Amino acid sequence: MINFENNPLLQKTVQFSLDIIDYCELLEEKRKFVIAKQLLRSGTSIGANSFEAQNPYSRKDFIHKIKIAAKEVEETKYWLFLCKHSKSYPFDEKLETQITEIGKIIYKILSTSLSKDIPHNI
Repeated sequence: MINFENNPLLQKTVQFSLDIIDYCELLEEKRKFVIAKQLLRSGTSIGANSFEAQNPYSRKDFIHKIKIAAKEVEETKYWLFLCKHSKSYPFDEKLETQITEIGKIIYKILSTSLSKDIPHNI
């Protein structure tokens, strides 16, 4: 069973996913369908992969899922960047703050996990 209450990554990714869903609905209301679809997929995938990483088959599987989440963070940043800098798109600064925080957590987890693979006697 996943311990959601004591896992800041899961808490933040679930809240971010809910906020992305709301934002994408706003984009769709404004007929911004292509970006809404891309952003919805990448933004919610971060949480999905973070959840999957909680029950890995192996350490390698855990690292793989976290790497996928990291890639989805970067893709989501890209779509949000386009929305922020487009004259005809609404933008929510809160999403930018959230994705930055999530990225920091994911990259710290990844860094810590990968540093355990490096032999310390070299």
